Amino acid sequence: MAEPSPGHRLDAARVLAGDVLRAGWDQLAHFANIGPRSRRARRFRQFGDGSAICFPVAALYGEEHIELGEGCIIGPYSSLSAGVMPGQVIEHSPVVTIGDHVLIGKGSGIVGHQRVEIGDDVFTGHHVYITDANHGYEDVTLPIGRQFAPSRPVRVGSGSWLGHGTVVLPGADIGRNVAVGAGSVVTGALPDFSVAVGNPARVIRRYVSAEGWVSVERAPAAHQSYGDG
Repeated sequence: MAEPSPGHRLDAARVLAGDVLRAGWDQLAHFANIGPRSRRARRFRQFGDGSAICFPVAALYGEEHIELGEGCIIGPYSSLSAGVMPGQVIEHSPVVTIGDHVLIGKGSGIVGHQRVEIGDDVFTGHHVYITDANHGYEDVTLPIGRQFAPSRPVRVGSGSWLGHGTVVLPGADIGRNVAVGAGSVVTGALPDFSVAVGNPARVIRRYVSAEGWVSVERAPAAHQSYGDG
């Protein structure tokens, strides 16, 4: 039987090295997740049993003003913060409240300055952004990046679903069991038991007692698809 060529041996070594590295990364990610017994979890105002913030974390600060309920998962590469920067003195607390059994998709961001409230059993797709603050632009002598508009509270009601790439902006008030289509931008109020799509997000279906789900308006062609992202 012919001996393997040097090239074949090198390929086999590369495959083995790749398998070892991936297994090592998986173990590293598992041990590096932030759980209730982690030292980092002690910084939080509340960190519920069975919850985890997955590794790696993009940004995490202001934990003393953040409440995380039980059984939550914050996906990897996500940002979770209270305040503009680490070490900022905030005179009120909590700033960010996340209920029980919430799933936040990977690459998402939750950034609170005044009040962001996420109810129980809220699920999101990947790369969702939720914030109660925005930049101002009125002073033409200053770069927009140095101007801040007043914060406005944000609420996402229990049982709601935010599709992939959804953006929830200051003043948004999303009711219970609301489905927000992928790529939507929420700027105002969405009623309980509704489906909303678009930029800005508009309600296209609502649940009405004794009638069931009824169409509110015909969505524009570009927004016909509003799957779970």
